[in-house]
Amino acid sequence: MGVMPKKKKTLTVQRVLALVIAYIMLCVGGGIVTSIFFLPAVFGANSVAKAVVPSLTVEGIDFDVTSLPQKSTMYASDGKTKITEFWDQNREVVPLKKVSKVMQQAVVAREDKRFFEHGGVDVQGVFRAFVQTYVKGGDQQGGSSLTQQYVKNALIMQASQDNDPISQYHASENTIARKMREMLISVQLEKKYSKAEILQGYLNIAQFGGNSLYGVQAAAKRYFGTTADKLNVVQAATIAAITKNPNSYDPSVEANQKESEKQRNIVLQLMHDQGYISTKQYKEAVNTPLKDTLNLQSNSTGCMAAEYDAGYFCDYVVHKILNSKEFGKTQEDRERLLKEGGLKIVTTLDLDANTLLNETARKTIPPEDPSGMEIVMASVKPGTGEVLGFGLNRTYDATDAGLTDQTKDAMNYAVDYVDGGGRGFSIGSSWKPVNLVAWMEAGHSVNENLQTTTRYPTSLFACDRYKGGTDVWSLTNAITNNTVNPETPALALARSHNTTQASMASVIGLCKIADTATELGYHDAYTGETLDKTASFVPAMLVGNVNVSPLTMASIFAVYASNGVQCNPIALRKVTTVDGDDLKVPSANCHQAVDPEIIQTLAWAMNQGVVRTDGAGQVAKLANNRKTFAKTGTHEDQYVTTGGFIPNQIATFVLVGDVQNPVQNPIANIAINGQYHSYWDGSTIAAPAWRDFMNAYAERKQLPIDNDYGQAASKYSATSSSVTPIGGGKKTTPTQQQSTIIQQQNQSIQQSQQNQQSQQTTQNRQ
Repeated sequence: MGVMPKKKKTLTVQRVLALVIAYIMLCVGGGIVTSIFFLPAVFGANSVAKAVVPSLTVEGIDFDVTSLPQKSTMYASDGKTKITEFWDQNREVVPLKKVSKVMQQAVVAREDKRFFEHGGVDVQGVFRAFVQTYVKGGDQQGGSSLTQQYVKNALIMQASQDNDPISQYHASENTIARKMREMLISVQLEKKYSKAEILQGYLNIAQFGGNSLYGVQAAAKRYFGTTADKLNVVQAATIAAITKNPNSYDPSVEANQKESEKQRNIVLQLMHDQGYISTKQYKEAVNTPLKDTLNLQSNSTGCMAAEYDAGYFCDYVVHKILNSKEFGKTQEDRERLLKEGGLKIVTTLDLDANTLLNETARKTIPPEDPSGMEIVMASVKPGTGEVLGFGLNRTYDATDAGLTDQTKDAMNYAVDYVDGGGRGFSIGSSWKPVNLVAWMEAGHSVNENLQTTTRYPTSLFACDRYKGGTDVWSLTNAITNNTVNPETPALALARSHNTTQASMASVIGLCKIADTATELGYHDAYTGETLDKTASFVPAMLVGNVNVSPLTMASIFAVYASNGVQCNPIALRKVTTVDGDDLKVPSANCHQAVDPEIIQTLAWAMNQGVVRTDGAGQVAKLANNRKTFAKTGTHEDQYVTTGGFIPNQIATFVLVGDVQNPVQNPIANIAINGQYHSYWDGSTIAAPAWRDFMNAYAERKQLPIDNDYGQAASKYSATSSSVTPIGGGKKTTPTQQQSTIIQQQNQSIQQSQQNQQSQQTTQNRQ
């Protein structure tokens, strides 16, 4: 294109005069009356200037290209791997220096060959358009300069952003008034900006294809898989040709390609005629089939277009942005920022975790499995709150197909209702570690002997927020349908016994357990309320009859994995604007929530459920002699679960069942993935899925083995020979039968501790 000529300092009066002359030509086409009305202005240029120029100040249009709506891009935690993009207008603003010379030349040749000569309005072009349209009776010609086209686009865009349909109509209506306004603003624009700046603005604002494709950079990526600075002659001509009719000349549409090639060749001819390319270049270009030059890239937006199987994670991030005041006062403001703000969104997504979670989920229960059962998995980084990924045996699909195809869905059942999830789930015995933490916080040992029964008056659980009643809560332990009396809380956790949970609560009250749940990060998945403010605040909560999301449970297990540090789940690491400014993102608010000695004692007790022969979590045992901390759960015949962690590395929660209709479609007497069970529980499907994922993730990440974690603190693990009665009355001397049981329990506990210490000593020596 050569060196751009310096901008001429033409007098405003001269510019306005040229403008009015051009306008007169348009008025003639509009009718004699309007032409006569403006005729005196030709002979009174000074008065016209005085009358017209002040009106330029009312426009208030921002022509800075950085203010144009730009697409936002979401990245994985490395800040480099793109997950997807969001836009109403697919645009990525670039400076003129990052647009190839031939691309600039192609647009000028096509749209406005006298661009560097006129002052905003091409009088010759207007006369030519008038003659072609009204004298020769040809197709209607606009005669608009490139500057005028920039103005028109800017006016339409501002009206759209202001949600002003009237202004939007006036900015695009085919009237003389609109043309006049564009001309007036164009004259003023050329006083304020250089030709280079105007060309830059046009290249970034113009529409270069269907499906909301705007700006030369987005077009270069879409059609040729390249960037604007690398466009060659053929590619530049193809893109420049599109603006005349973005939908009909879009070369990505196969039906358009013949016409698109024809229009490209017209641009090439214009470039040749105007001296931008040689005859040789022209001949080579026009003889190149358009189809052979294309390298089409995806032009999809949002979570439906998410790569790396991250649709559900993407959906969670979007909900977090739309629900967070850090990104705008209203949800409408936040959505606009997401789709128009040109944000760089770095998430917490761990690609390895997310990939392995989904692979494990679909391997455990194939999407098309006749059982129709779902598996939902969530993982969190302990001590940070960072959500690493989700695993569901469904494909994210927000179209109508997700409503009828069981392999597809758009609802992420791993998260809370407000974040795009379901209403929450009962999780069974995976809840029991909460009870044990509360027990220790109340000053008790996990090896304290408790009297148990299968019938508990609800009045026993009374506290300031729960008054109890006159009814009796009946419960038994799974499989045996009985109870163990007496039993310690540690053994009750290892064996996953229910009756001892009730005995614990009869001593410390429901309020203490509810408060501990809040301390650990529990909230109702549907209402967001703490446990004591929901309908779940009844004795049945002790065995997991609560209403919680898998992600919240993964976060609670992350507290167990980080020596008691509680963090709220977060999905965003960093959000940066187009100007390079970092926006504030929601905080995880990490803090020490639980005494580390309590957590270490809990971890020891959880490990007992894996290593003991009577432990309920044996199937969860991890590979390579890695010490395992997990807790299974079963909620009637509706849901089965498992939660667990690798210390300071990852916490994961798994839930299996029909998440939409568990009552009508129970997880019992069915085959899942070809395997039939009359009774499914946490150990038969949820725990194996948890184990398989954790092993795969540990191997992929080469996670260190920390078998020192889970050392019971003496003050929380002291043994005793007495029995604490139900309700916490005066401790009693046990009967002979109870003494035998207590002695056996204490010996078992001591032997387990000795074996673990011996094993640890051997491993440390190795």
